[in-house]
Amino acid sequence: MSAQPASLTPPGGSSALDEETARAELYGLLSQLYYAAPSAELLSALRVAVTEAPADGAFLQEPWQMLVGAARELSDAAIAQEFDRLFGGVGKPEVFLYGSHYLSGFLNEKPLARLRTDLDRLGLARDDSMSETEDHIAYLCEVMRYLIAGDDVAVCNLTAQRDFFATHLQPWVLQLCDALAAQPQARFYAALAQFTRAFVSVEAQGFDMLD
Repeated sequence: MSAQPASLTPPGGSSALDEETARAELYGLLSQLYYAAPSAELLSALRVAVTEAPADGAFLQEPWQMLVGAARELSDAAIAQEFDRLFGGVGKPEVFLYGSHYLSGFLNEKPLARLRTDLDRLGLARDDSMSETEDHIAYLCEVMRYLIAGDDVAVCNLTAQRDFFATHLQPWVLQLCDALAAQPQARFYAALAQFTRAFVSVEAQGFDMLD
């Protein structure tokens, strides 16, 4: 698996098909934004993205507007520097992007081993070009994008999406959002955390309705 370009459409579709396409695109966007400092092309697309949802009062509209607004207010260089300050550098980063850190307090622990077992069951494997471990938030979002948009209906279905989300994302992603929100130097990524929180909440509510 590797991150693919996401087309930027306003959250909230007008049909079931539109909604599934939008979900896949948003997971793809999150994957790109968390994996590396965004490219100039991606930021240019984000800055001109439509910010009004098709339905008035849509839950994701305000956090989406905040994210697009942050992209418009900050330069490419400022966003890249923010990414490096928060997630890069030598030694311990300011904010960890790995599920194992939040679930066990350590990297490369049992949560990662369980994830690899589940990925193998789904027929998925980490792309050799990807430097991060599979429990990186970008990788998990890319897996969700695949489970929504992939063609293999035996794997890419709502049950698989719900199980993967409930096991490998939902238990810790809000802690990541809290960690980013607590960083005084985070501007673009604080807005991204707010959008991530809202999107994950919508996903959780949708999956709960399947029970």
